[in-house]
Amino acid sequence: IESSSNNEVKCEVKGRGSSGTPILTVVAEGTFVKKGDTLCQLDSSALEQEAKNQRIVVSSAESSVISAEAAVNKAVIAREEYLNGTFLNERRLILSQIAVAQQSLRKAELSLESAERLAAKGTLKPLQIEAEQFAVENAKNTLESEQGKLRVLDELTKSKMLVQFDADIETTKAKLESDKNTLSEEKNKLDEIQNQIRACTIKAPADGQVVYANKFSGRGGGEFIVEAGALVREQQTIFLLPDPSRMQVKAKINESRISLIREGMPVKIRVNAVEDELLGRVTKVNKYAEPGNWWGSNVKEYATFIQIVNPPETIRTGMTAEVRIFVEQIDDAIQVPVHAVYETKRHHFVLVKNGEKWQTRSEEHTSELQSPCNLVCRLLLEKKKK
Repeated sequence: IESSSNNEVKCEVKGRGSSGTPILTVVAEGTFVKKGDTLCQLDSSALEQEAKNQRIVVSSAESSVISAEAAVNKAVIAREEYLNGTFLNERRLILSQIAVAQQSLRKAELSLESAERLAAKGTLKPLQIEAEQFAVENAKNTLESEQGKLRVLDELTKSKMLVQFDADIETTKAKLESDKNTLSEEKNKLDEIQNQIRACTIKAPADGQVVYANKFSGRGGGEFIVEAGALVREQQTIFLLPDPSRMQVKAKINESRISLIREGMPVKIRVNAVEDELLGRVTKVNKYAEPGNWWGSNVKEYATFIQIVNPPETIRTGMTAEVRIFVEQIDDAIQVPVHAVYETKRHHFVLVKNGEKWQTRSEEHTSELQSPCNLVCRLLLEKKKK
């Protein structure tokens, strides 16, 4: 006997390179539980250690994000510092030097003019005139040099420095984005580990009676037994919470009779825990045979599912039941006990009371083939021959 509606409770803890997660405690089989009650506690020690290590990784990732944010701000400030500070100061210094060079050039030109007037009067020698001319040329070169510095600063140095600062800003922003993604991934890993730790406490998804989802190998040994210390794999069913109002019988039908079974056929069910017979009907007939046992014969059996009509509270999942499926019915048939049919010398007959006397009715009496008793004799005889 089983329920046609089972809430399967599975292990949601992911396998992490091991054969499974050990069971620490488990509720007793057959216990009636409410939704939210704890059914099982799995070992979460490895996950808790992993969560501790992951918290350290998350803290390191958060530190990297903070450093990356500071680097971005620093790069932005450096650009503003150069553009509104260093660049302007350098430009003012060059402009000041240009003004000084212009003043020096003007003085040299005036000194040259004065020297030339004195040389015309014969007061100065030609060598002194050359010195004054050299001073003018030197002043011009100095002025041109300072003007060239200004052009280089405005046209080249400024652009070069801004490109460098912009590149630094973009580089630090890219690193910041990378560090943020890393932090997000590490936080997701930590959340996943914490969810896995919570999944180690398995709770009932609905009200019901606890049934262990034990599995047995083909040789009768226990492949998986729900108990403390057992290893549970990911997505492995641990418990079943059957609906007691939707019970059914899983019957195995011999291959020689499976062709007689159809969906909807009426069934009588006998269970040792119930005094009266229960009523049911066939709901499903499997198309494929059940797996055979290593000690079994080559005869195949097919699972047939029979719904129990109005199941009583006394029946439980796992009980055994005897079913009788009515594959054929004869309307208006007269039944007699099998002891009323007598056989002698390979002839079958029954006794029929006629007044105070008894008469025999045999299948050989062709004139009476249509009598109800004779029909019963023929049916019983055919059944016995089969």
